[in-house]
Amino acid sequence: MKSIHFKKSTLFIAVHCLLLNFCGFGQTADSVTVVPEIVVTDPDSIYAALSEPEKRFSRNAIAGLKMADGLEATLFASEPDVINPINIDVDHRGRVWVCESYNYRPAVNGKSELGVGDRILILEDKDGDGKSDVTKVFYQGAEINAPLGIWVMGNKAIVSQSPYVWLFTDTDGDDKADVKEVLFKEIGGVQNDAGVHAFVFGPDGKFYFNFGNAGRQLVDGKDRPLLDKYERPLDFRQFKQGVVFRCSQDFTKVEILAQNFRNGFEVAVDSYGTMWQPDQEEPGNGADRVSYVMENGNFGYIDEMTGASWRLNRTNVEDEIPRRHWHQNDPGVVPDLLETGSGFPMGLTVYEGELLPRRYWDQILLADAGQNSINAVQVRNSGAGYKSDGIIPVAEGKRDKWFRPTDVCVAPDGSLIVSDWYDPVIGSHKMKDKSRGRLFRIAPAGVPYNIPVYDLSIPEEAVKALRSPNLSMRYMAWNACVKHGWAAEPYLENLFREYNANPKLRARALWVLNNIEGFNYRNLDIAFRELNPNLRITALRAVRQRNSDPTEYIKRLTSDPDPQVRRECALAINHNHTYEALDVWLQLAKQYKGNDRWSVEALSIGAFEQWERIFPAWLERAGANPEATDAGKDIIWLARTRRAIPYLTNLAADTTVSFKDRLRYFRAFDFFHAGYEKTQALLNVMNVNSSDRIEVSKLALLHLDKSFVTNSQQGLTALNKLLDETYGTADYIDLMTRYELESENERLFRLALDKSDEVIGRDAGRLLLKQAGILYVTQKFSRLNDRQKSALLASIQSAGSSESVNLLRAAVTDNSESLTVRKNAAEYLGASWPGEEAVVKLLKDGRLEGEIKEAALNGVKNAFREDIRNQLAPYFPAPEPEVTVTAPAEPKSRKERRKKRKGN
Repeated sequence: MKSIHFKKSTLFIAVHCLLLNFCGFGQTADSVTVVPEIVVTDPDSIYAALSEPEKRFSRNAIAGLKMADGLEATLFASEPDVINPINIDVDHRGRVWVCESYNYRPAVNGKSELGVGDRILILEDKDGDGKSDVTKVFYQGAEINAPLGIWVMGNKAIVSQSPYVWLFTDTDGDDKADVKEVLFKEIGGVQNDAGVHAFVFGPDGKFYFNFGNAGRQLVDGKDRPLLDKYERPLDFRQFKQGVVFRCSQDFTKVEILAQNFRNGFEVAVDSYGTMWQPDQEEPGNGADRVSYVMENGNFGYIDEMTGASWRLNRTNVEDEIPRRHWHQNDPGVVPDLLETGSGFPMGLTVYEGELLPRRYWDQILLADAGQNSINAVQVRNSGAGYKSDGIIPVAEGKRDKWFRPTDVCVAPDGSLIVSDWYDPVIGSHKMKDKSRGRLFRIAPAGVPYNIPVYDLSIPEEAVKALRSPNLSMRYMAWNACVKHGWAAEPYLENLFREYNANPKLRARALWVLNNIEGFNYRNLDIAFRELNPNLRITALRAVRQRNSDPTEYIKRLTSDPDPQVRRECALAINHNHTYEALDVWLQLAKQYKGNDRWSVEALSIGAFEQWERIFPAWLERAGANPEATDAGKDIIWLARTRRAIPYLTNLAADTTVSFKDRLRYFRAFDFFHAGYEKTQALLNVMNVNSSDRIEVSKLALLHLDKSFVTNSQQGLTALNKLLDETYGTADYIDLMTRYELESENERLFRLALDKSDEVIGRDAGRLLLKQAGILYVTQKFSRLNDRQKSALLASIQSAGSSESVNLLRAAVTDNSESLTVRKNAAEYLGASWPGEEAVVKLLKDGRLEGEIKEAALNGVKNAFREDIRNQLAPYFPAPEPEVTVTAPAEPKSRKERRKKRKGN
């Protein structure tokens, strides 16, 4: 047959004709219409040819996706079988369990049908074609109210939804929940994306989960004391914002593994026990991220010492907003792996299968609903940590922007199952279409959905099942192997000692061996000598989870040639106050060469609450000038002890180094509580003669304790000297913002008048009103001439305080003032949000007329808020209608044109 390539303009007609022919239309008994073969070479054109309603049809869902080379998607399920899937899991049988969130944020999106809760679904593909054939409701109840996570383990499912984490159990095998238990309760974040999220299974046999910054606390569901692995009650006041947890399979021994995230939607754990997590930014800052979750790390969402937002200015603030968002320049903050821009990162997993193309093996897969994509985050080792070379796409909604992937899971055959919220909007708790949802299967073209079956009652089969890329299957296999105990050990040892096997499979076997009762240490001893550093790391992590003191094993790896292994040694001595742990830290510090943020942050975590004994011991070994080396500078920068202050002072005062490079040391002073040593050190820095003395002095004063500066002659002398030197500059404003000296009121007043049309003048006016008070300003105002009055009003126009608005409004309505002053006041009044509201009120009360009304409207013509614009609209003059002039039609024929010329 002949191939015809249709252009976009004829594509719809061609496809329409083909469909008519296929359905029998256009044929008679005596004739057959032959329709030539159509070769479509432009998928974008196919999708563009669909009408807007047709694009939303589930039968066109695949056409809306752009798949990476070597992969194809099939529509596993769609509405009405599944609606608003927010999180999924794939069980050991390849069935997809779905958390629906139909009742998502009713305060924003409207209430759903009263008394009908969300559903937990099970969808199964019976014939292996990658499409669901059976949909079952595992549970539905009014208490299921926009859940955020699900984890499946055989006949049980953990459902996460603040304020609860539930355990549902099917006791009779009918795929219906028969028993419901509360595992944890009183968690913050009800109807909030930053509440508690899904549980996942770790290779160590434990559960990992997290909550965002709305979670706040965790209480045991049976009102038992919630104890950590040290048998201490958990104190959530010690931890900040979003948190990553680990607990045993009986939901006891809860550990907090990392803190100070904003909203990590899901944590993923690879076979070595390495944790990864996405984190959602405050929208609009390009700061979504993926992190390697360094154990016991602080991840920098808010200021460690003050709890301040990243938006507040600070010393050594990062140049790029995404890094600033996470306090990446602060000592004691674990660096990000990758900032991914502005989106809505949600589900995360590590792909440990082999069905997908090799480029995806062992990579992090991320579902980003905001960026309409499933991506693989490329990760490679870098020093003691990791580096990402960016992302490679798996599936993208470049054609269909309603594609909102919320989760991605690995099925037992190595294919991917993806949930799609499917909505035109995402974020801000909004949704527009509550009737849709999709599930996709992603695999190489033509690969059927065949699920391996194992008889876990046989030890050898259980060990084979441990190789599965699917977490639920690995959970079943892990527990079966532990239950078999000694009977499974030979097969586990064979897998572990299979030197040419995938190291991740060997690591899984080692984790199980570590949990078999009565297990001896011979395999751990072998693992400590393995060539692969990840297996040495796994061995150390496994030893730490046993009850015995792991210090002797840590010491075996202290001089390891691999910096990641040494990093793990540093993390392992956190909260270890033995002399052996001190020696381990000192040996690790000796090997640190500097300029590796991952290494130095691991050393900081290892020294947590031990700096008072560690730093002096380090000084003894570091030599006479510990600040002379890059490594020494990093350790001094991080040390949380007053013994470090003199060395920090030397680094801050080192004029051979650029001022910008010294900012990190000034910032480090913020992490010490006020004290005599810190005060004297900063005063000494101010006395160093250099070309940047003013900048240095300003920084020193900003880091000094405010009460010391304002209540001591030494401090006031230094402050007044610098105020004289910086008057009329932004530095002066910064110093006055902090110290608010009443003696400077007159100079602030003069600056406000002289520079009222500049930012610095408006800053001066705002500060003056705040620290001198409304009485002082009004008294000054009454003695000024009209030009000066207008200047003073201009200087406070953007302050937005009740005092500034009252003063401006009083000037507008005071008939004793000149028309010029009143007009200027009217225009300035609308320069702040409270001022805009005041203008609306004056207009509604009919108190603005003529030129004053015109000036007030001019001041609010660019109001940002829609509700304010709507209230102002009636007061603006209606736009003049456009006049359209239509030219006479040009005659078409030659005869008509000749007739027209004769007529002219």
